[in-house]
Amino acid sequence: MDKYASATLRTRALYHALHENNKDDIYYEYVGNKTTVDSLSESVKDINVPEIINKEITEENQEIIADEITDKMKLKGIHKVDVMIGGPPCQTYSVIRRFDSKMQGRNWKDDPRNYLFKRYVYFLQKFSPDIFVFENVPGIKSANGGEFLHNFVTMVNKAGYNITEKILNAKDFMVLQQRKREIIIGWKKGYKLDYPEFETVEHNYNVGELLNDLPGLEPGQGDYLQEYKSGASDYLEKTGIRKHNDILIQHKARYHNERDRRIYRYVINEWNTNHRHIKYGELPAELRPYENTGTFSDKFKVVASDLNYSQTITAHLSRDGHYYIHPDIEQARSITVREAARLQSFPDNFKFEGPVSAQYRQIGNAVPPIMAKSIALKIKKMLDEI
Repeated sequence: MDKYASATLRTRALYHALHENNKDDIYYEYVGNKTTVDSLSESVKDINVPEIINKEITEENQEIIADEITDKMKLKGIHKVDVMIGGPPCQTYSVIRRFDSKMQGRNWKDDPRNYLFKRYVYFLQKFSPDIFVFENVPGIKSANGGEFLHNFVTMVNKAGYNITEKILNAKDFMVLQQRKREIIIGWKKGYKLDYPEFETVEHNYNVGELLNDLPGLEPGQGDYLQEYKSGASDYLEKTGIRKHNDILIQHKARYHNERDRRIYRYVINEWNTNHRHIKYGELPAELRPYENTGTFSDKFKVVASDLNYSQTITAHLSRDGHYYIHPDIEQARSITVREAARLQSFPDNFKFEGPVSAQYRQIGNAVPPIMAKSIALKIKKMLDEI
């Protein structure tokens, strides 16, 4: 597991523990760089904080990890698991990642991560939850001709579960992002349950309402801690992304060379003028650093402020931001960690640990919190029906 993602989960667990005990000020001191993570941990030593186990799961160590979880449950007086939620790394099932592997002469089928669903099934059998949720990219349905998903479904059925799968889109949950995900929900055979219905949330908000209160930045600009440029929009307040006592963190722009900035301005201007995203081959020749115009056809793309959704935020942001260009032509830069986090619906008080590349990767790999909460509430109703 990513050690930085684990550290982020730990920080968030500390936040929730403090929040539940009306000690938010201690957390904000840490977020504001007024204290250390060790001091933050010390402040909750008498509070029950969920533990984070940061270990890579393999066939060889899965039993050891399961025993460790069982021991921790016993210490807390927990004897039953109601729900299990998770999903293996989705990059190997991604259509784009499969294409990248082919272009680089690698067989994506040889990637051992393709078979991590077997570890999921092991823990399902070990802890026997009433309900489970399995999340992945839609590409898992077509990966290897659908064999991976078929094998998973077969193993889960043998483990004693009925399952239903659907593709859900984050934008239908009022997340301002086009993000389709395969959400499989299973429950023990014998329970009279059905896959929950999710109603599309209708709204008139646009991406600009996510970005307009943040200070403008030139490439390379931005302190760790900053002031908001203006008050929160109705969308930010309604979703809880920005609260009255929040402070703005992790809003620092990447460095860009002048050629990239010229490309960014060209792409933004094309959107502003003709309301269309251009292909790589449509750029002026002097702005095309790569000869293969087919492979890089969608390399540069603006996050359009006048739409009610952005393109899917992915972990590729950790490598470069060309596919996520800020809509303000004066700034001519890619989006910051905080802007990416907002597009994923993370609240402004959510601190991502690790270097900037790790922060982008965590954001790109995440399920949008607003979407996750909606699913969780439906799962709670299913539990109530058992």
